Amino acid sequence: MAFEMRVLIVVVAMVVCLPSAAYAEQGTATFYTPPYVPSSCYGYQNDGVMIAAASDAIWGNRAACGKRYRVTCTGATNQGVPQPCKGTSVVVKIVDYCPPGCRGTIDLSQEAFAVIANPDAGKIKISYTQV
Repeated sequence: MAFEMRVLIVVVAMVVCLPSAAYAEQGTATFYTPPYVPSSCYGYQNDGVMIAAASDAIWGNRAACGKRYRVTCTGATNQGVPQPCKGTSVVVKIVDYCPPGCRGTIDLSQEAFAVIANPDAGKIKISYTQV
């Protein structure tokens, strides 16, 4: 009986955790540097440094403003820094728009980028989910 209960708990835990991993979007991230205001979403409001600008892939004509995303580095996009990832994630708030020609899906603040990857990489592969 105890064994069956442990197996059931493990199965339930796996089912609960899988949807978040299964729905992660893939993309790329770059970073931008201060000053971070004014922003497309909030003008001169200071939203701290754990922020990002959204490309057309998620912008949705300002629908992305205020949404929070968990961003994780998944790999390099070039040979300059072959292993840029730090093995961490960061949660950022979308406060700005990265216009057409934007080099990444999400343009992170320099501080947010540095949490998940070596800034010398400049551009990284990411997975991201709305939180």
